[in-house]
Amino acid sequence: MLQGIMWSLPIPDGLVMDPMAPTALAVPDQLMGRIGSGLSILRDHGKKVQKYLLKNRKFEVLKKSWSSIVNIVLIEAKDLPDAPPTTSNSLYCKFKLGNESHKSKQVHKNKPIWRERFNLYLYEDSTLEVNVWHKTKQKNFMGRCVIDLAQLEKERTHDIWQPLECGFGSLHLLITLSGSERCQNVASDNVVPTNGIQQDAPIDDKFVWYKFDNWNEVGRLSITVHGAKGLCALNISGNVNSFCVLELDNSRIQTHTIRGTAEPNWNKTFTFCIKDITSALDITIYDEAMLQSMKGEKIGKVTIPLLRINNNEKKWYALKDRAKRHSARGNCPRILLEMSVVWNPVKASMRVLTPKETKYIQKPTKFDIPLIYSNLIFIKKIFKVFQNGNESLKRVFEWDNTEKSALALAGWLTFWYFFRMWMTPLLLILPFAHYWLLQRNCNAVVPISQVDEDSYFQNDEKEAKDDKTIKTRISELQDLTITIKKGIDYIVSLLERIKNLVNFSVPYLSYLIILTLIAASVAFYVIPANYIFMALGVYKFTRKLLNPSRLPNNDILDFISRVPDDEMLKQWQELRVPEPTPTQDDSKSR
Repeated sequence: MLQGIMWSLPIPDGLVMDPMAPTALAVPDQLMGRIGSGLSILRDHGKKVQKYLLKNRKFEVLKKSWSSIVNIVLIEAKDLPDAPPTTSNSLYCKFKLGNESHKSKQVHKNKPIWRERFNLYLYEDSTLEVNVWHKTKQKNFMGRCVIDLAQLEKERTHDIWQPLECGFGSLHLLITLSGSERCQNVASDNVVPTNGIQQDAPIDDKFVWYKFDNWNEVGRLSITVHGAKGLCALNISGNVNSFCVLELDNSRIQTHTIRGTAEPNWNKTFTFCIKDITSALDITIYDEAMLQSMKGEKIGKVTIPLLRINNNEKKWYALKDRAKRHSARGNCPRILLEMSVVWNPVKASMRVLTPKETKYIQKPTKFDIPLIYSNLIFIKKIFKVFQNGNESLKRVFEWDNTEKSALALAGWLTFWYFFRMWMTPLLLILPFAHYWLLQRNCNAVVPISQVDEDSYFQNDEKEAKDDKTIKTRISELQDLTITIKKGIDYIVSLLERIKNLVNFSVPYLSYLIILTLIAASVAFYVIPANYIFMALGVYKFTRKLLNPSRLPNNDILDFISRVPDDEMLKQWQELRVPEPTPTQDDSKSR
């Protein structure tokens, strides 16, 4: 009966009945309009998301129907056919593997360099098709190539120059098939905390890299990724679906995904070919959650130099954050690794004399104000060291401290009396010996909380505790910039003066230095160099004694200061005197 009474009551103006609950109280029609528009927007976004998921086949990873992840790095192209003349010169590649396709960014045809990474999923169809297009008002086909991924070895990065079938030229690609659970597994034995030494590798495998057949590879790295602990979930659900990515220079291998646990156990072994023993192994743990994978978030990462690896040692490594300075989020996140490096010292020594391999995929450089500030501080300290050294040298020559100047003179004469040319390389060893004796333990493992404690900029918590305001930092940055600018201007002016001394901008000074150099050459030919430097030291130390009123100076810099720099030459440049224009009075007088 109450329900009938409510239906019989009239609805006031401006109110409507909620269609979802007709027995409820009436609500304003404006509110119902907003709810309706919100539902419409949500429905439209749902359609867009559904359309994107259907179009982008990479989300089929949730179905676990793929067999491997195909990681492709498109580097560059060469010897491509000539394109039609047009103002637009955009070149791009299109990859197709099964039902999945990707398109690269557009680059200039005269310099086709992409350096772009793609991830595709390998299902039943293992034929990778790459088409090269030149985009103008109409698309022009430049060529294509087909790669059978079934012929490529898994868990290894292949560096391929693939020729184009329907045209000229070739593409430079890096292809890696990884992420499969069918690769080599190792027995999941008990976890050893650290320093768990196992048996050495077989002798045949250990000395195989001492052959001199392939100079591009200096060794081999074998790494077993046992598992991780203390990982932090990055998604709302709190589940950790983690996989591990290992990178050595341009080689990249990925493990399979362990779902729903913060303590995954991969227990997989990989092998890398080492091209440079000074390289470092980058290990990153990702969360496979859809939202996190789209943002590229990392659970943690660690970088391990190859020269610091102890063979066959099972060890925990603490995971770091994105900046690789502090511990990652989680309950003491760490990863358990066991590595072994076998390398040829002769080939490795020859390799360090060649250019370092370029890493094709790198993060773009960001404008980092703390980094700029620290770099300016470092440059300022370098300038200060040279300035203080110059002032100290002047005080020694001026006999401000008699005992110190006398010891310096005695040391100078003794050194040059016994010096021989073969001692020069030994003198260059002295800085190494100094740091070897005082800082031999600089590479010791320290707690993560003590890392970079003396640096000026710390994490966000320490920055919040800093008493300096933004205004104070900007003022200090301005002062540092002015100081660095003055130092750079002085160095540039000095180099310009030396250049103008050589090109006879002031002929008198140029001829004077030529005569001086000829005289010095004759002196070194006639007199042994030891005696010349001894005489030079006596001259520098006795100038103050012979002329007490002289000012401290540097002879070479004083001479160079007489040579004008480029700015002074522009100011000295003479202008042509113009002819005076005749006036009416001059014409009448004529």
